[in-house]
Amino acid sequence: MLGRMASKDPQAPQLARLAALIADETRAACLLALLDGRAWTAGELARHAGVAASTLSEHLGKLVAGGLLTEERQGRHRYVRLADARVAQLVEDLAAQVSPSVTVRPRNLRESSAGSAMARGRTCYDHLAGRLGIAVTDALTARGLLRQDTGFALTDAGVGWFGAVGIRLDRTGRRPLARGCLDWTERRPHLAGVAGAALCRHVLEVGWCVRIGSERAVKVTDTGERALFELLAIETRALR
Repeated sequence: MLGRMASKDPQAPQLARLAALIADETRAACLLALLDGRAWTAGELARHAGVAASTLSEHLGKLVAGGLLTEERQGRHRYVRLADARVAQLVEDLAAQVSPSVTVRPRNLRESSAGSAMARGRTCYDHLAGRLGIAVTDALTARGLLRQDTGFALTDAGVGWFGAVGIRLDRTGRRPLARGCLDWTERRPHLAGVAGAALCRHVLEVGWCVRIGSERAVKVTDTGERALFELLAIETRALR
């Protein structure tokens, strides 16, 4: 008689359920769209995913029940967003793993322009990505404000720099102060975590960057180019 089988890992069922939630093209499209950090209506996501509103509603219900999304209602509108930064990190990391093997030709000039804008600068949930995110990360590192040799970490000078610029760092939660996030267009890590989110929020609030189009793309303004050069010596050509 065979010996008694070892007990199944208690985390296996949860991991399987999580994988099943993501392993659907419509739900994956919704998660990727919500990486812009904003709340979307069910109708907006349905149009983005190219499915009927009733179909999308069923998918959103599963994502909310599975803890990947949160929802709120205002009047007749239903808004959803990613549940938290951990979910965003999961989606970002998965997207970065599959992107190198996927080459999609733009179908028209509009798609080509949108793709170029996303590669130039975009938000990755709540921090900066693309060439803009990498330029900022490299500049912080070069000036001794950020270390990457033993994982991402702000130096004491870096913490002081954020304070001097007027960027508040909320260090009360469990989220890491600095974290590297693999950039799926640049194939290098950019700054995420509390510091990355605070910096992204600041550049948008003060007008150094503005959102463009309906995707996650952002553009550095003339004021932003001057500020980033004065503060971090980032050349204008690196931002265009």
